[in-house]
Amino acid sequence: MRLLLIVNASASSVTARARVVIQKSLAADHDVSVAETSRPGHATRLAQGAAARRTDVVIVLGGDGTFNEAANGLAGTETALGVLPGGSTNVFARTIGMTNDPIEATGELLAALGSGPGAITPVGLGNVNGRRFLFHVGVGFDAAVVSMVEKRSALKRYLGHAFFAYCALRTWGFAYDRRHPHFAVTLETVEGRQVEVKDGYFAIVLNSNPYTFIGERAFNLAPGTDLSSPLTAVVLRSLGAPTVIGMAAAALRTPADGTPPRHRRTEVVTGVVSATVTARDRVPYQMDGEPLGEVPELRFAWEPDSLRLVRPRPRT
Repeated sequence: MRLLLIVNASASSVTARARVVIQKSLAADHDVSVAETSRPGHATRLAQGAAARRTDVVIVLGGDGTFNEAANGLAGTETALGVLPGGSTNVFARTIGMTNDPIEATGELLAALGSGPGAITPVGLGNVNGRRFLFHVGVGFDAAVVSMVEKRSALKRYLGHAFFAYCALRTWGFAYDRRHPHFAVTLETVEGRQVEVKDGYFAIVLNSNPYTFIGERAFNLAPGTDLSSPLTAVVLRSLGAPTVIGMAAAALRTPADGTPPRHRRTEVVTGVVSATVTARDRVPYQMDGEPLGEVPELRFAWEPDSLRLVRPRPRT
């Protein structure tokens, strides 16, 4: 196969040694080219170029943000995406069953590529304001947290989840309005049902489950949501401690095959095919862990079977 390996050398877990080992492993049986990202959006353009050259698979060594960029470049093409975890949390790679070590994951990826065409399957993506997402979009509170984290990326790299926890507490206590609703949400499901929430403080629209990982534990907000199903929306109508702590504790307790956790001040809507978030003024949002600023409105859509993905074989 003709492969392009895209490397984000600034990702948290990417090392020079890992890059060399991975490149040699891929080149043993495949025709491999290598490109390194140098700026935001670069992976999208590299992936688009690879698809135009009819490259079979674009493999990304990086974090979730780089995976997202490559997916946006490959959506709707015949070129498949393969992922190797190189970030701090690696939500998407772990969600599809990859080992959280890039060198071991390379072996899983090669085994999948060698197992025949069944390893490459079409999966669905979410779309918000014209850009696709792999696993989720956060609107409001968690976007403010992610923005604070990314402003201190060096601390994120070295302190990991402890720094996320610090930023979440600081944002909740001092940097996010918990007294007034921030947006309204209108949702449409695959059955044609419409749901409206007028007093949203924080929303997550998920294309897969889990929302994230806390160490080795999955944060299961949307069990049953996967890359072949429509989206799930979780809207918090309060940021009071009982609501936030209650939902977080339930998500950590809920198994991957359980039912979505709920709270009386939370709306959980499955089977979502479209949604509109209308801000009171402007609302921050993040996509696949990357902050994208503030906007007055967000329009979501589910795009089934829009990306070809290399998936590892199930572990026995």
